[in-house]
Amino acid sequence: MTSTSFIQRAARQFRREVPTHLFAVGQCVKLKGGFARPALATDIYRITGTLPPRGDSLQYRIRNDDERHERVTTEDSLEPVDISQSGSDATLIERTFAHG
Repeated sequence: MTSTSFIQRAARQFRREVPTHLFAVGQCVKLKGGFARPALATDIYRITGTLPPRGDSLQYRIRNDDERHERVTTEDSLEPVDISQSGSDATLIERTFAHG
């Protein structure tokens, strides 16, 4: 056996799996927090982008329709939101274009 084939085999064994993001761009989320209450419109954020990991946690860019800026947060501080059960007002797109 040559040293080249040993190196190639060793490299295959040590390849790290690329972590996959739990949330998708466009998905609605809220920041994890204290109280078990329905999410308000101001608590709901939309994923606007995925970022590389910071330490052991993946990062996301998030934005609330009522704010002019985006935030960066880690995956472990987010939880999914079901828009139909959130009790929130219509989203920005719905408010802008109505329902036909």
